Amino acid sequence: MLREWERCPRHLLVSERSNFQLERSRHAAAIRGHPFNCRVSFLIPECGALPDKLKSVIQNFGKYYLVKDLPIHEFVSHDFISIFIKKVVTIDLTDAAFLPDTKKHKRVLWALKENKPLTFDFLLAWHSTDVEVSTAMSYFSKLKMKEYEPRIASSILRDLHCPILQNSELQGKPEKSCSAHELFDWLGAVSNNVDCNNHSYSFISTYCCPQPSAVLSRACLCTLTGFILPEKIHHLLDHLCQYFDEPKLAPWVILMVHGFADSPVSWRESEHGFHKGGENLYSFVIFNNQDYWLQMAVGTNDDCPP
Repeated sequence: MLREWERCPRHLLVSERSNFQLERSRHAAAIRGHPFNCRVSFLIPECGALPDKLKSVIQNFGKYYLVKDLPIHEFVSHDFISIFIKKVVTIDLTDAAFLPDTKKHKRVLWALKENKPLTFDFLLAWHSTDVEVSTAMSYFSKLKMKEYEPRIASSILRDLHCPILQNSELQGKPEKSCSAHELFDWLGAVSNNVDCNNHSYSFISTYCCPQPSAVLSRACLCTLTGFILPEKIHHLLDHLCQYFDEPKLAPWVILMVHGFADSPVSWRESEHGFHKGGENLYSFVIFNNQDYWLQMAVGTNDDCPP
């Protein structure tokens, strides 16, 4: 048993290459398939200030709400179904027999409301009109409900050691370019403010920027933290692609998206195993010719990304 606990968890990184302009590009499906996101970051090389268009996009990501002690039976109540779903809600999402006031519906409602009155804290967000949001706020007004906006943090990184990439070489080439896997490790270091110019004898960290590399005089790193919907991420991705509509020094920009580490589901609502790792994230490397690398990371007991 102890050996099982000490065994390193499985880590899986799936990388693929495509172009945004191709009809078979999977970038939109990948974003839609990862619905519960808590942090979004983007990195722009050779950029000394956050561009105004991108600043406007992230400042309009919208609000989300924390509802405390929400009874789980509310999601199967007749009022909730009639106001928000506009169709029959089922426990297993496919059972057509779960109609309001039927025997099965009454049984489930009794189980959740009277026999086992469970309550949880929920994060709620809507990609909809202001009218629908106000209706939702009115519906949950009898509970403790607090409004939030994503927290924005941006910084300018100076003299940043950066791996050299070639858009056509996902696996990298010795002495010419770095691989997607090497880039993924480097992104983790940069996102967490880890020095990428260490030495082998360093006590704290021996991590170094992969080779070959270059030094960026400056780079803009911006991070949003909160409950962020896929529709907002897709909108941001579109604007990052448009960043290259005018000539830029940057050969690429990167978008990183983190799901909640302890989320019960990850890709396409497949079960997410937290255990020792909790990896639940993906990133886009957007090249100036509209090529991209998509990297998807999962941890122990997770299904492979679609």
